[in-house]
Amino acid sequence: MKKLIIVLCVTFFTQYETFAQAEFELKPSQSMSITGKGPGQDAMKNPYDGQNCFAIVENIGKREFSIRTQKDGKIIETITIKKAEIKKVALLKGYELYLDTNSKGKAKAKVEFEKLDE
Repeated sequence: MKKLIIVLCVTFFTQYETFAQAEFELKPSQSMSITGKGPGQDAMKNPYDGQNCFAIVENIGKREFSIRTQKDGKIIETITIKKAEIKKVALLKGYELYLDTNSKGKAKAKVEFEKLDE
């Protein structure tokens, strides 16, 4: 019985580490670093940090917002996400992911990460 509990716990924590999902509410004109800046500066932990992966961003609010990827301070891509839209963007090693809102109101987003099979 002890072995079964240990196996279940290890399995749970292993699976938890490979799946990260979080919801964010952003204020008007807010820019939030989601991942890529480092401990204490990221809004959530990317379980694939240091590897190529996908970020899946869903607009769960009423207002559009944009996502931005950067590397070494240079903008790689900016994508607008409309209400109820989902975007999947590649986060290559060293990329940073940001959520940016406009001045018209709050925005809500759900972000999760998926391993990029190479």
